[in-house]
Amino acid sequence: MIRGATEADLPRMLEIYAPYILHTTVSFEYTVPTAEEFLERFRGITAQFPWLVWEDEEGTVQGYAYASPPFSRAAYRWCAEPSIYLAPQARGKGIGAELYQVLEDILRRQGYRVLYALIASENTDSLHFYAKMGYHFVMELPQCGYKFDHWIGLTWMEKRSKIVENPNNAPKPWRNVVQNTKNLSDILDNLSLF
Repeated sequence: MIRGATEADLPRMLEIYAPYILHTTVSFEYTVPTAEEFLERFRGITAQFPWLVWEDEEGTVQGYAYASPPFSRAAYRWCAEPSIYLAPQARGKGIGAELYQVLEDILRRQGYRVLYALIASENTDSLHFYAKMGYHFVMELPQCGYKFDHWIGLTWMEKRSKIVENPNNAPKPWRNVVQNTKNLSDILDNLSLF
């Protein structure tokens, strides 16, 4: 089941995220955020952007996806950067693709036009995932990140909306698009992919 994340989900989401920081170059963070830092991050992001969880039949969160602003200047306000993190047992089951489809549909309904993925170039699994989801290579920033005693390149990929007309308004906050559980169920039932 996919639903909007709540503050009660934060400990489990942090449990999922921590190994990505401590043992991989998927995240360029060095240290696991504290519970307070993660809460502040969650509140800041969800003021505008969706943050979704996927939970199994037992009600355990097995993955989450959210979007955030890739840049801070006003002219970039129609751009978003989705991110996804899955528990090890959830990988390879289509959960990531399902979460992304819902996330992207909400972002499209909000008014976002360009989605960016910034991926460690050595992370071939993520590169394949984003290509499968319709993202296209833009460029590589070679050796721009340093973690675990080696330099890491960053691959920049993007996915563009099919909407061609100029926007009239800035993107709406996600809660204006997903106002309740029924509204999210309607989105799940009528996915219109980016």
